[in-house]
Amino acid sequence: MQIQELKLLNFRNYEKLQIQFFPHLNIIYGKNGSGKTNLVEAIYVLALTRSFKQINDKNLIRNNTNLSKVEGIVKNEYENTYKVLLSSEGKKVKIDNNKITKISDYISKINVVLFNPNDLKMIKDTPSIRRKYLNIAISQMNINYLRKLNNYNKLIKTRNSYLKKMYLNSHSLESYLDIVTEKLIEIGLEIYALRKNFISLMNSNLSSIYEKIMEKGILKVNYKSDFENKTKEQLLKIYKKNLVKDLAFGKTNIGIHHDDLEFILDDLLLKDYGSEGQQKNAVISWKFSEIAIIQKEKNVVPILILDDLLSELDEVKIQNILKLIDKEIQTFITTTEIEKVSSLLKESKYKKIHIFDGHLEEVIDNG
Repeated sequence: MQIQELKLLNFRNYEKLQIQFFPHLNIIYGKNGSGKTNLVEAIYVLALTRSFKQINDKNLIRNNTNLSKVEGIVKNEYENTYKVLLSSEGKKVKIDNNKITKISDYISKINVVLFNPNDLKMIKDTPSIRRKYLNIAISQMNINYLRKLNNYNKLIKTRNSYLKKMYLNSHSLESYLDIVTEKLIEIGLEIYALRKNFISLMNSNLSSIYEKIMEKGILKVNYKSDFENKTKEQLLKIYKKNLVKDLAFGKTNIGIHHDDLEFILDDLLLKDYGSEGQQKNAVISWKFSEIAIIQKEKNVVPILILDDLLSELDEVKIQNILKLIDKEIQTFITTTEIEKVSSLLKESKYKKIHIFDGHLEEVIDNG
């Protein structure tokens, strides 16, 4: 899978841009604030229709404009043109000029795996952040996953709303809550099975990748869920038992919306005992394991984005990471240190893209 051409209109600091990419390695360099990350963010938006940052879509639209467009020609088996249109009225997506009514039908068409320094939140932050990363990873592989997740979230909203109604009105029918709860459990179990399988696949690659980068250490991820090792019948009893608590809080206190991940390095919780370097390389290992799963399960080579890879990593670790990049993978690396990257890549063939204040200053093929 390769992005051959990218066109931007009023995206971030880019008023208008058209660029062709090298099918393998693309090095995007320039000073901080020049627009390097904005360019790879556009690739991510083209694939997933949203930024990898915690921002509203409106923030992607260039200042003093009301419409932004990200368009790309992507080659997989065939060449297709993908478009994401952002405006004050919302978001629209198209494939070959055909409007796609459901975003879930668009996502998973372009597979992108991205590393950004902010991804350390995956280890350091809250369970909801880790679930977000997990959901993005699985939704790129399984189009039905996102639909199931959307249905589950709608049921949670319905159940919570009815719990509040029951708390205020004792005449509310508990039978309706039972119907919603049963459906919630059924979809929850399906999502749980998909998540459990995905983490199992991740663990089959994770430790070996981490060891190649760090040259030592055993890394694994534990999946924690209220649904673990439970049948539908057992869960129905648990929900019934928790009804008084749910009514008091006005929300559903157990379910896959509380799932979490634990990163374990050498039998210790990485969040509490790992160094910054260990945590960063654990996340990078997760990303490369994700690539391996997409290649195996979908028979697709995803696009890889390594945003600001060099920060706070020594040359040995960077060299080890670069060795992991398959030559078939179209890769984008952003950096402020082009000389350092060039010396590490040595004889590799790549395209250098110099970004200056939202413009391309020069494009050079190397090798």
